Amino acid sequence: MISLIIAGFLGPPEIIIIVIVVVILFGGRKIPELMKGLGQGMKEFKKATKDNSVDEKEDKEKEKVE
Repeated sequence: MISLIIAGFLGPPEIIIIVIVVVILFGGRKIPELMKGLGQGMKEFKKATKDNSVDEKEDKEKEKVE
């Protein structure tokens, strides 16, 4: 709900200004590296949560057997 409210206040001019500020702060070469790191972090998080849910299922099955 909050993201919808925030997105409602950000129009195309505001988004363009934000992008320009980010490019000025980080530079054109640094942005792809930041996005790559962000993508890798998201991938690791998804893998960890997926592994955790598999471990929980295995634990529940072991408890049922015992």
